[in-house]
Amino acid sequence: MRFQTPLERGVLIRRYKRFLADIRLEDGREVVAHCANPGRMTGLAEPGTPIWVEPNDDPKKKLNFAWRLVELPGGHFACVDTSAANRVVGEALSAGQVPGLTGYDAILPEQRYGEKSRVDFLLRASGRPDAYVEVKSVTLSRQAALAEFPDTRTERGARHLSDLAEIARSGQRAVLLYLVQRTDCTSVGTAADIDPAYATALAAAHAAGVEIMAHGAVIKPSQILLGPTLPTL
Repeated sequence: MRFQTPLERGVLIRRYKRFLADIRLEDGREVVAHCANPGRMTGLAEPGTPIWVEPNDDPKKKLNFAWRLVELPGGHFACVDTSAANRVVGEALSAGQVPGLTGYDAILPEQRYGEKSRVDFLLRASGRPDAYVEVKSVTLSRQAALAEFPDTRTERGARHLSDLAEIARSGQRAVLLYLVQRTDCTSVGTAADIDPAYATALAAAHAAGVEIMAHGAVIKPSQILLGPTLPTL
């Protein structure tokens, strides 16, 4: 996934109202950027953090900048735009680059399933069970090299797991794919202390046959690509 316009480096002044951030660009300008992340962004939104924003001149958008990346120690990056995860995975699925999810003729995004849910991708092929793929963007890390999900309580996430469990019980494939959108982590775990209900729902879904997959991401100021598979703890 390439960014539509070259990113500009700056420093975070503050994040507020969840979806807004004041930024100081390297040329000294102070601008307001959209933050496409409803989570807590623990450790990623401290004032003074070096970040990268994407400018735009779209008259339909209220803000001229969108916050995309955070610089991490050691030359690492994190992507704080949760919507990027679906674009990265979607491109990888289309290119046949996701192990275990290749050979499907149709890749359909945002399909309704369950009672109130939409699955991120529905994969179909003649003679094969459908594959329902739910993608989760992971950016929380409280221990070195370990990414965790979720970073805040998520009733929606637990509901998705329940719906995926029903899909698995019906004989179709149900897949939960964690995309770790930070380059300093090599494994993924569940933040059960943050959301015990989600952890319980995940265990029940896995027991029902939901497949758990995890991938890292290759993140640069020019693009984000699907990275290697990661172990889940």
